Amino acid sequence: MSLSGVLRKLPSFNAIHCHLNFVGRIARQQPYSMYQPFVKEPTYNIEKLEQLIESGEAKKREFVPVKAARSDQNVSVFHDELTSKFINMVMEKGHKEIATKLVETAYMKIKQMQLAKYYKATTDAERAEIELNPIVIFHKALENCKPVLQLTPIKRGGATYQVPIPITENRARFLAMKWMILESREKERKVHFPERLAYELLDAFNNTGKVVKRKQDLHKQCETNRAYAHYRWG
Repeated sequence: MSLSGVLRKLPSFNAIHCHLNFVGRIARQQPYSMYQPFVKEPTYNIEKLEQLIESGEAKKREFVPVKAARSDQNVSVFHDELTSKFINMVMEKGHKEIATKLVETAYMKIKQMQLAKYYKATTDAERAEIELNPIVIFHKALENCKPVLQLTPIKRGGATYQVPIPITENRARFLAMKWMILESREKERKVHFPERLAYELLDAFNNTGKVVKRKQDLHKQCETNRAYAHYRWG
């Protein structure tokens, strides 16, 4: 066969380019996954399971393959997804058992302090206002610490401006957890981390403390720089 015949049988550059784009899209959809695209994620939350049963979706998923659940996914009544994320942020150098013990000890301290306050209360109205569940306190504390705006540097005309922009839910939750951990570690060395974390969570639950002040300071800076807000769309 002649050289021209061999060249005619080779795929064109456009065909190779389209094939590579197709392979790239598949790789982006399933990065480093051992499962096929049709394999479903496991549903381990009891409330979501009840919703699937009520909507009839559970009947359709009876024979659909499901991915293996991770070690931190379980249906225990004590499991809290937000607490698991917080433990991962407290963890250092992969010592997750130590981080879990620290956070659980902080929860125990919160429970002890709230129970002491509960038994000191003289009326039923005062006792009804005292929250005893540490997980509820943790969720409310993080909610009070989440910022609504953040500053981002934007360059215009050779100058860099700190422009206030809205913040996403995930970013707000990350900043609240990060500030909580930093403030808990900056207190006196004589006080252990679980006790410091318990005090910070209780302060944030009551909408006071250093973490809430940090959020308010960020909002004040955004309010000061509101004149640069239009640079966000520039």
